[in-house]
Amino acid sequence: MRKILVVGAGQSGLQLALGLQSHGYEVTLMSNRTADEIRTGRVMSTQCMFHTALQHERDLQLNFWESQAPKIQGLGVSVAGPESQRVIDWVGRLDGYAQSVDQRVKMAGWMETFAQRGGQLVIHGAAVSDLDYFSRTYDLVLVSAGKGELVSMFGRDAARSPYSEPQRALAVAYVHGLGPRPEHPDYDAVRCNLVPGVGELFVMPTLTNSGRADILFWEGIPGGPLDVFKGVKDPSEHLSLTLELMERFTPWEYARATKVELTDAGGTLAGRYAPTVRNPIGRLPGGGLVLGVADVVVANDPITGQGSNSAAKCAASYLDSILEHGDKEFDAAWMQATFDRYWNVAQHVTKWTNAMLGVPPEHVLNLIGAAGSLPPVADRFANGFNDPSDFENFFYEPEKTEAYLASVAGGTAA
Repeated sequence: MRKILVVGAGQSGLQLALGLQSHGYEVTLMSNRTADEIRTGRVMSTQCMFHTALQHERDLQLNFWESQAPKIQGLGVSVAGPESQRVIDWVGRLDGYAQSVDQRVKMAGWMETFAQRGGQLVIHGAAVSDLDYFSRTYDLVLVSAGKGELVSMFGRDAARSPYSEPQRALAVAYVHGLGPRPEHPDYDAVRCNLVPGVGELFVMPTLTNSGRADILFWEGIPGGPLDVFKGVKDPSEHLSLTLELMERFTPWEYARATKVELTDAGGTLAGRYAPTVRNPIGRLPGGGLVLGVADVVVANDPITGQGSNSAAKCAASYLDSILEHGDKEFDAAWMQATFDRYWNVAQHVTKWTNAMLGVPPEHVLNLIGAAGSLPPVADRFANGFNDPSDFENFFYEPEKTEAYLASVAGGTAA
């Protein structure tokens, strides 16, 4: 039986560990926190997983919360004008519903499942020196812990990383008591509110420890009016700031948030990081090799909501590569090929996310505007969150955008 060590117990690490375990591998999982510490700790992320990523969980029978989590059937875009009025507002329908489960709930539950199924769970913050030792006793070491010392083993890929500094300041609040969007009170949707020159507000339904909730997520351009959360430690102050900014910049969202309260004392999060693609192979001092997973090697800004989706897709891709490799050695060539296979998917996410961080060109503004009167455009844009490779066909190049809009308008007129 092949022995594999997975370091890091997030979406990708746990999904991969549970997947390998189900195929008879002897898996050790290292986490710096217990399941209870995760469950009762601070929120770790925003997450909205679209159909393909959810299907990867279903394939492994890990969709434990599917019946409880809100079914997100749409994705809407609003654009604020100079007087904080909406100049664009529409919602596209998703072909397959999306869902969000607070990672405190999911990671704690998955970790307990891994242990119950006989996996070896080690609660210990891993250092490079630990991996140097472990690499001699395992057939493969996978690093899925996206922060800290371990990431320094993976060098930045400058050609694939156009930004060296954070492009947004991030601020998250999990709340109860948010009213429905009056435009579609009968179904749930993720709402993306774009405030040109300032940043973005995302609102998404989720399932947390205390049941149904919503996530209020500001992405502020650094140095701008939304970049005010650094150093804010008091959760209630964090929520007050969130709501003040909503009232100022997105009053239509603030109108349904006047009665919200935090889900719990750990329901806020703030920070920033530079989007970075890294080389996938880490070399240990003793000569051993480790393979980076998910946001260890491809970390995108959350502006396109792809983090947990990419983590699930990476875990699924790596699982296939490991299973297909059989008993052969997990050498550098295999590690590079395994990453390259995942990059075929991930490159579309990185390209689209980096494009959304910049000032949108005129043809993209035309596309977003046209979606308000052409429902097929709204639907296609919404479903691009599930399959970002489709943006190649109508988003990046003015000629393709114009041809696509003309074809839809012609079809609508007919």
